[in-house]
Amino acid sequence: MANEIQPAPPAPADRYGVVVAQWNSSVTRKLLEGALATLADAGVPDDRIDVAWVPGSWEIPLVAQRMAASARYAAVICLGAVVRGETSHDQHINRGVSLAMSQIALQYDLPVLFGVLTCESMEQAIDRAGGAHGNKGSQCAEAALHMVGLLRSLPTA
Repeated sequence: MANEIQPAPPAPADRYGVVVAQWNSSVTRKLLEGALATLADAGVPDDRIDVAWVPGSWEIPLVAQRMAASARYAAVICLGAVVRGETSHDQHINRGVSLAMSQIALQYDLPVLFGVLTCESMEQAIDRAGGAHGNKGSQCAEAALHMVGLLRSLPTA
């Protein structure tokens, strides 16, 4: 049987950055609440979590990149809500933000979690911010904890 690599337990010194879009704040605040509750449940103290609010989802990658470049964070959790409107504006935002976030993760060898909802309607966004489909903020925090531990367990170059 192959060796299965398990995530290491969270380290007390781990610090988490969270970038949250103010646009659609009725949704993004719930995403943030879910992320913070999940980190707290895992034993991450409040003083090890830094939250930065940005105007909208488009601005998330710049702050996520600054956090990643600081080498201060074990992971950066990015939360936003882009809801489709009458034009294709949402598609351009979603594509740009998702590509930038994946590039930041690879450039800095750091988990950068995509918690930006890309919904057809506000109802879909609400369902994913603690409603019928769970809380994407909480899911991103769980993924951040897992990835931080997994990367700690993997050999480095």
